[in-house]
Amino acid sequence: MHLSRPSDILIAMRDPEIRQRLRQRLETEFGSDPTTLILDELGVCCGRVRADMAVVNGELKGFEIKSDEDTLLRLRSQISDYCKVFDTVSIVVGAKHFSQVRKIVPCWWGILVAEGVPRSGIRCFRREQINPSPDAAAIAQLIWRDEAFMLLMAHGLHVGLRNKPRKFLWAALVDNFQISDLKLIVRNQLKARRDWRSVEPRKQDDAKSRPSSM
Repeated sequence: MHLSRPSDILIAMRDPEIRQRLRQRLETEFGSDPTTLILDELGVCCGRVRADMAVVNGELKGFEIKSDEDTLLRLRSQISDYCKVFDTVSIVVGAKHFSQVRKIVPCWWGILVAEGVPRSGIRCFRREQINPSPDAAAIAQLIWRDEAFMLLMAHGLHVGLRNKPRKFLWAALVDNFQISDLKLIVRNQLKARRDWRSVEPRKQDDAKSRPSSM
């Protein structure tokens, strides 16, 4: 359903309320698919930013929430990082930021509106489209160091990299795989990962540092 404008607002939309509605929407859409992974707080670009939610299936979908209590001060920098990693991105807003957000986000981003009406859901103002210019290096950074080494070893590309910092392993992935293949590798690795845990971002060359998720 498409909107020309949000409907009459009765309540301000807070982050937990929008997050709950978004989770329900994603579980309704993807919950019956055992090949789909729904994540909260996925760290991207070495943990510099976190997507509020992400969906991993045949695509890597990112979702950013801007509640009526949020500001848009960080949005432009978030846009830059999300555009490097995700196949599609949707921003979910309350009515307060709707008009401004639609002027800021790229034309291929989806826009979802959480209307401030009790028991209401989330409406689609604009459907997401495919990212026209993903960044292979940023996509590779979603892989943990030990995962990257195992992937390289499986393809005989690990020689001389066992003790190298993670940036060298990421570079080897980028150098040896087309971006379409790299995106598939990353999605499969995210789905296969069992040790999802929240960690503090560490410096770029820390061999043990991991992008984080809940």
